[in-house]
Parts: sequence; structure tokens; C-alpha cells
Amino acid sequence: MKKFFEEFKAFAMRGNVVDLAVGVVIGGAFGKITTSLVNDIIMPLISMIIGGIDFSEWKWVLKEAVLNAAGEVEAAEVAVKFGNTIAIILDFIIIAFAVFCMVKALNALHRKKEEEVVEAPAEEVPAAPTSEELLAEIRDLLKERQ
Repeated sequence: MKKFFEEFKAFAMRGNVVDLAVGVVIGGAFGKITTSLVNDIIMPLISMIIGGIDFSEWKWVLKEAVLNAAGEVEAAEVAVKFGNTIAIILDFIIIAFAVFCMVKALNALHRKKEEEVVEAPAEEVPAAPTSEELLAEIRDLLKERQ
């Protein structure tokens, strides 16, 4: 059992897992921001443009609510709330667009960095001596020994 927990600790503390956890937390917060943007800014603007209808209340009522004599609800209405679904789809599109822009920017940075590496002049490597030069050097060394 101890070995199992040691393996789990090694797995959990690996760099990729920690990076993934940070990404999930930031993604959750980003999701809340975009949901607020859609629900509190974009949807009211769309509602105003289409005549003041509350977009999130758009629904197709399948069965009306049943009220008793006192006005209390005995059976709730059954409805397909497609306005909320449209808001969630718009929320997804905004998140997908933001992630696309972020990935595009990161790819541009990577390309720019690769171009800088390619454009940087390579250190000049001295030319290797030709075989004639090597043979002449060997000949001269042999003459010095004699």
C-alpha cells in the first residue's frame, strides 16, 4: 500500500499534472467570466435588439402548470427552454474563439522565436584543412624529427 501511495505522489507531482491542474482552475474561472459576459451583457443586448424579450425565458411550453383553487402550483409546467440553450451555445462559441485566439498567438510567438534562431548567424566554424595541407604538415613534422 505504501508503494501505491509513493507511485501516486510521483505521478501527482510530475510537472505535466501540476500544469494541467492550473489550466483546469484557470479554465473554470475563465468559464465563469464568459458566462457572465454572455448572460449579463450580450443576451440583454440581443433581447433589446429583438424587442425587449428576455432571451433566457424563451421556451416552448409542452404542458401548462396546474394550479389549485388557492393559486398554488399542483403540477409544474413542462417546457423546452431553448433560450437558455442558445445562451449556453453562445457561451461555448465565445470560449472557443478566445482559446483559438490564444493558441494562434502562442503559435505566432513560437514561429517568431524559430525565425530568430534561424536568422541568427551561426558561429563560423573554421574550415577543415584539406588533405594536401594535412600531408604537408605531416611531412614538415617528419623533417623536424630527423
